[in-house]
Amino acid sequence: MSNQELEVRSRNDVPSYLKLFREGEMERRVLLLEKLLECCRVCPRDCLNNRLADEIAACYSGRLPIVSSYTAHFGEEPALVGTHGAGNIFFGNCNLRCVYCQNYQISQTHKEQKRNQVTHERLAEMMIELQSRGCHNINFVSPTHFAPQMARGILLAAEKGLRLPIVYNTNAYDSVEVLQLLDRIVDVYLPDLKYAENEAGYLYSKVRTYKDCARAAISEMYSQMGDELVFDDDGLLLRGLVIRLLVLPNDIAGVRESLEWIRDALSPRVAVSLMAQYYATNRAAQDERYILLSRRISESEWLKTLAALDELGMEEGWMQEYDGAAHYYRPDFNDREMPFRDIRDFKQEIAD
Repeated sequence: MSNQELEVRSRNDVPSYLKLFREGEMERRVLLLEKLLECCRVCPRDCLNNRLADEIAACYSGRLPIVSSYTAHFGEEPALVGTHGAGNIFFGNCNLRCVYCQNYQISQTHKEQKRNQVTHERLAEMMIELQSRGCHNINFVSPTHFAPQMARGILLAAEKGLRLPIVYNTNAYDSVEVLQLLDRIVDVYLPDLKYAENEAGYLYSKVRTYKDCARAAISEMYSQMGDELVFDDDGLLLRGLVIRLLVLPNDIAGVRESLEWIRDALSPRVAVSLMAQYYATNRAAQDERYILLSRRISESEWLKTLAALDELGMEEGWMQEYDGAAHYYRPDFNDREMPFRDIRDFKQEIAD
């Protein structure tokens, strides 16, 4: 897959959130987002708990953000990684309960994650530190349940000199109202589109309306970004929408149906990141109820998905290599500073 006729901007262009910050609009947006925590409607679960008073919602999260790891990461899409890595900030806990979650060590261990609570000021310091390391962006991983805290951290970091693009790396079970408030605070939306049917979302991620909510959320992202990606003169992504599709065994994700929806409801030029990294982990590796997820994808399943891309005329974006993807993407969050193996070391091992 390739990106054609790409819009290119100078690296000196500032992210939109800095313009909002200078106008005072960002402070207003942050206050509105934080208001949603008082009777929590931050995601489609609509728990209505007062998280500002530390009433724990279904995501097991209260007032303060939880950061399980922050690091330069080389396993994202090439236009995010560049030469110095994406500046990943991994939030703890999650509003989904995916039985195959590769990050289950931090997404589904809420008792252990409580010790990783940080202040908003510390979150801002992490962003500045990643910028000082030369990272090309700030990539918030699983930000949905901490969207207001994320926005507050960005505001504080902007005061300290943050200038990097903001990436919202999400499971797409997001509130449209929240996304509207994040317009021009987020520079790059990087949502998963996990399933083409609500039944699969309930069985494997424990929410009843995943397809409907995710499609509504991604439609809002598209309304903000359109189908054009904006790069700097080094080929680094500055702004846009990239939809990730993880191929699951036995066509559980319904990738072709999701591609058809993207093409027909959004645009055939929307960038897609096709992922071959699935491997059986978490409950999918242990519970016989999830036997259909108990193996990695076959090469024929991968090739069938590639054929669907061609047939549907979806040409924009990236795809992982089938060989090796499932080997590399196996994090260990016991190592908070480097939970993922450096992609450069991985490539060297394969070569050897």
